[in-house]
Amino acid sequence: MGKRTLLLLATNILVMITIFVVWTLIANFTGIGTSFETSSNSIGINFIAIGVFSLIVGFAGSFISLAMSRWIAKKMMKVKVLDPDGTLSAQERDIVEKVHRLSRAAGLTHMPEVGIYASPEVNAFATGPSKKKSLVAVSQGLLNNMDDDAVEGVIAHEVAHVANGDMVTMTLLQGVVNTFVVFFSRIVAILVSRLVREELAWIVQFAAVIVFQILFSILGSLVVSAYSRHREYHADRGGGDLAGNDKMAHALRSLKAYADRAQVKDHTDDTAVQTMKISGKGGLKLFSTHPDLDDRIARLERR
Repeated sequence: MGKRTLLLLATNILVMITIFVVWTLIANFTGIGTSFETSSNSIGINFIAIGVFSLIVGFAGSFISLAMSRWIAKKMMKVKVLDPDGTLSAQERDIVEKVHRLSRAAGLTHMPEVGIYASPEVNAFATGPSKKKSLVAVSQGLLNNMDDDAVEGVIAHEVAHVANGDMVTMTLLQGVVNTFVVFFSRIVAILVSRLVREELAWIVQFAAVIVFQILFSILGSLVVSAYSRHREYHADRGGGDLAGNDKMAHALRSLKAYADRAQVKDHTDDTAVQTMKISGKGGLKLFSTHPDLDDRIARLERR
């Protein structure tokens, strides 16, 4: 479930760095980049120019990654998209019918694409650039290890993400974070470049921007992760409204039971378990895209 968020974050960082590298190369050959350091203030930095540049790059990275999210997810996860009008197995037909039924209940006018990906992990995800172009995919491991009610609860949770427009909201938030990341990384890089000889300044600035952009992106991910945890609670409530509170809570308990069983079974290989470790330990919890399962279950039971 957290893969869609991590995928969005990783793609954002790569897109921003690519745009910056291309811009820097063009700026050094044409001289247009020098306007960033031409200002009447005492520091000598054109904050307005850098701000506009940061805004464009920050939101460009977010919206490019959003537009590519469904395609990237299919390729990286090797999702088999199920054609509702094609020949499907009984299991595949059941998954498609569940997604479509819950999507109609959520008020979606365009049915999401439905897919299954071959993985032993017990997991599922929803992604896509809009409610009209979304994808809900479940792992084969989830289908093999969960009963029908738990599968329906998981699917309801993912459909709720689509109905809530979480990917678009996440993109807008990521765009704001990206803008601050690009802005401050460039300001700090300019200041750092002034500490070296003039002939080395542009090389130092080039390297410093990349380094600080990565560092600030990590800090910015704290904000994005905090919002992601909030939206998981919201999707749990939405899943409870669609499939029933009992099925949604049962799905979460099944996820926890599977994670516990898998962890006891094999301490050396936790590939399948890692996606279920929704809350990290210690400081790592701040970077978790999902809250603790016990807390999510408790909140549902209190409804």
